[in-house]
Amino acid sequence: MGDIRRRGAIALGITGLVAPLTLVLGGGQAQAATSCTTQAGPYQKQVEKFLGRPVDGKQSAADCKAIKAFQTKHGITPNIGYAGSVTWGVMDLMNKQKAVGNKPNAAGKCPTNKGRIACVNLTLQISWIQDGSRLVYGPVPVRTGRNGYETRTGLKKIYWRDIDHVSNIYNVPMPYSQFFDGGQAFHSVNLSMWNPPGSHGCVNMTPATAKKYWSLLKNGDDVFVYGRKPGT
Repeated sequence: MGDIRRRGAIALGITGLVAPLTLVLGGGQAQAATSCTTQAGPYQKQVEKFLGRPVDGKQSAADCKAIKAFQTKHGITPNIGYAGSVTWGVMDLMNKQKAVGNKPNAAGKCPTNKGRIACVNLTLQISWIQDGSRLVYGPVPVRTGRNGYETRTGLKKIYWRDIDHVSNIYNVPMPYSQFFDGGQAFHSVNLSMWNPPGSHGCVNMTPATAKKYWSLLKNGDDVFVYGRKPGT
């Protein structure tokens, strides 16, 4: 997100593009980012199962290659193939998101009496658009605010849209921005939605999702944010 200056209204925010969280390995485990560790991690079996590897809890060269590829794809550093808490945390979240299926509001926490509304579940890092109880689009994975820059919860409204917005703070593009709370907005990023630790408050989306939200929402539409992002 970024600060907004339009017709005298100023809303200050910070872009959702941030550097990935560094994974700190204890006991001298850290190696150069280009290397591949031979050490089994504390979540070795869980990670092996997620990646479809033989589940033996032992690190092999093939295990490390598969883990490292996953880490590289999702911006988890250092990407040395170590099955640590950050890597497993991303995988565990993916499993929970998949389990939601096409019933993201099964618990009824996002209001169904507002007509069209964009819902954001911080706990599961997913978002969707519904109209009453009818699912219009989603659910899709999103990337919300990291610790200290949490996406604020509650009922809000989209109040300004800027398809070619650029953050005046970090001078980075925020395409398809739809602002709903100060400087916090839906917008696209060219990052994995599971890239840790998260944004500086905006709800990051893939370009395809951000474009779809742009086509389905308008100024005045409701947004409801609830839950708590893991690690915040």
